[in-house]
Order: sequence, then structure tokens, then C-alpha cells
Amino acid sequence: MGWRFARGARESGQLLVGAVIGLPAPFLLAMILLSVPTSLVAGLGVVVFGVAGSLLRRLANVQRDRAAALLGRPVERPYPDYPEGLLPRARALVSDTSTWRDLAWLVSQFGLGIAGLAAGLGLWLAAVECLTAPLLRALLPARTGFDPAVLEFTGRSTLLGWLLVPVGAGLAFLAYRLPRHLLSGQARLAATLLRPTSAAQLSARVDRLTATRAAAVDASAAELRRIERDLHDGAQMRLVAVRMNIGMAQDVLDADPATARALMAEASASAGSALTELRDLVRGIHPPMLADRGLVGAAQALALSSSIPVELDLRLDRRLTAPVESAAYFVLAESMVNAIRHSGATRIQVAVADHGHFLSLAVHDNGRGGAHAGRGTGLRGIQRRLSAFDGSLRISSPTGGPTTLEMELPCAP
Repeated sequence: MGWRFARGARESGQLLVGAVIGLPAPFLLAMILLSVPTSLVAGLGVVVFGVAGSLLRRLANVQRDRAAALLGRPVERPYPDYPEGLLPRARALVSDTSTWRDLAWLVSQFGLGIAGLAAGLGLWLAAVECLTAPLLRALLPARTGFDPAVLEFTGRSTLLGWLLVPVGAGLAFLAYRLPRHLLSGQARLAATLLRPTSAAQLSARVDRLTATRAAAVDASAAELRRIERDLHDGAQMRLVAVRMNIGMAQDVLDADPATARALMAEASASAGSALTELRDLVRGIHPPMLADRGLVGAAQALALSSSIPVELDLRLDRRLTAPVESAAYFVLAESMVNAIRHSGATRIQVAVADHGHFLSLAVHDNGRGGAHAGRGTGLRGIQRRLSAFDGSLRISSPTGGPTTLEMELPCAP
């Protein structure tokens, strides 16, 4: 019983919060309307509109958080990145449809918030009055003297007081149930007006796909440059040395067989080194372990080859597509290499979980922290590789540690 009372009190309090959020609507509406004529006076309207727009968005963000908590799903914020400077920012605010949708929501919230609070409080007051009607009539001062009309009226009044008790119970039940429906209505209104429009979502999607395509092209170009550099500086130079040694051995084979044998042995060693470097290069493109045993086996191999202890938590019961497995493997490998080389960590924890439509990967180390995507190529490379799949990277690395990289990689269920 106590938790029901607490819930009712909390919901009534939320109605009060909703009414308070809507109270600035007339003030902000007046500021926005006045900003148009005052813009003719030394640009004062730009400042007025900027202040009003900033306050409006703060209130809208508060309501988005409240609506997300009530509806159980996030309400996205549709605001793009605005240019620097007061005048360009004010122009962007005016041309952005989300500004006017926020204003429409606030005006609606003003009416709904006050009406909801009045309805909620009014029902409770009416319920209390009906429930206490017999007591109030019993406490009324009694009249002196004998008057049949007064006695008849008093009897009817007492009977009416008792008849109001069940009415009061019904009003109390309605007052207990109504706030959650009023709050749900306000949350749905906020979700409708404050979330991005279909056009805004499509535009954001196009921008994101454009960025991920550029990142994929950059990542592919960087990978090709790495392969070309490794081939030129490694295997190609060794194969050139093999050819030179074989040529020299052929020239001295009849005159100096011992020297020819030494040159052939050197050529054989160079050829073996070239083959090793080619295997390493192929392993860097797509590791054979990944192709044979999947992401789980490849992650276990990474942990075994690490110079510091690695704890694995792998929750993956299926084979993913080759591109997704390859991307997941390399982001794990790069994250572990970064932790070993730069963090001074003594322990790494790796977690991989399959959620159906996306794969979550987390790499945690107890190093010194301070990791930032703008300070090194390793984290930027991880971002580029994930963005090619429309994935995401979140970095938590305060100074002094620890560091946690949380990654999401979309995949087919």
C-alpha cells in the first residue's frame, strides 16, 4: 500500500514538474516575437532570439529526457552543428525547423501542463471533500430550538454526506490513475514534436553515409599504401637479392664452386625470409586463424600472443560474415596493441558479445589513461575501420586510468 501511495505522489509531482516546464512559454514566445522588430535596432533582436532559442532548447532537452524515461525509448535530438558567431548561429536557428517545433511543443506543454496539474489536484481535493463529508456535517454547529423543517434538512444532509463517501472513493481512484495517463500523453506529444522529422533523419543518414564512405575510402587507401610499402621494403628487396645471388653463383659456378654454393645458400636464406614476410603480410590482410576458427579462435590467439595477461569474455556462438569478422578482429588487435605499447597496463580485459543486429566489443586496461582519438593514429584507424560499417567507438580514458574502449559493429542477425 505504501509503494502505491509513493507512486501516486511521485506521479503527481511529475505533473507539477510538467506544469513548471511549460510556464516559460508566454515569456519565450514574446521574446521570439519581439526579436523581429528589435532586430532593426542595432541588431538587438539577434541577441534576444539567441537567448530565447537557447532557453527553449534547454527546456526541450529536459522534456526529451523525461519522455525517454516514461516511454522507455530515447527521443533523439535533431539539432545539427551550428556555425560559430552570433549572427550565423541566429540565422541557422531561424532556418532550422526544429526551433519552431520546439516552440510549438512548449506552447502546447504550457496548456497541457497547467490543465493536467489542475485536473490532478482538483480530483484529489474533490475526493477528500467527498470522503470527509460525513465528518464535516457532524462537526457543523447544531441549531437550537425545535423546527421540523430543520430536522428534515439535517437528516437529508447527513444521508447525502454518507452517499458522497463512495463517490469520493471513486474520485480518489481516478485521481490516482489519471496522472500516469496525463504524463504519458505529454511524453507522446514531446516525442512527436521534439524528435527529428523524417526529412531531418534522412538528411542525417545521408551525411553519415557520406562520412562513412569517405572513411572507408581512406581506410582502403591507407591499407593499400601499407601493403605496397611492406612489399617494397621487405619481400621485394629480398627477392631482388635472391636474383642477384643466383646470377653471381651462375657466373662463378665453373671457376669457384665453393663460392657458388655459398651464394646459393645465401639466396636460399633470402628466399625463406621473403616467404616469411609474405606470410606475415597475408596474415595482416586476413589472418588464416580467423578464416579457420572464426573470431573466437582468432581472439584467443591474440590473447595467447600478448606480452601481458589478457582476460577474455567471448559470447559469440555463430560465424559472422567475413568482412565483419575481419573488422572485429583488427579493431581488437589494434586496441590491444595500443594498450600494450602506450598505456603501461599490466592487465587487459576483452569482451565480445553478439546481440543479433550488432556486435559489441570492449577492451579495458588498467594503464595510465589519457587516450584520445586525436592524439594518435591507432584510435583514428579503429574509428575509420568501424565507420566503414556504420559502427561506433566510445572512449573512456581519464588521466591516471583506466581506459575502456566500447565499440559497436552492426551485423546481420
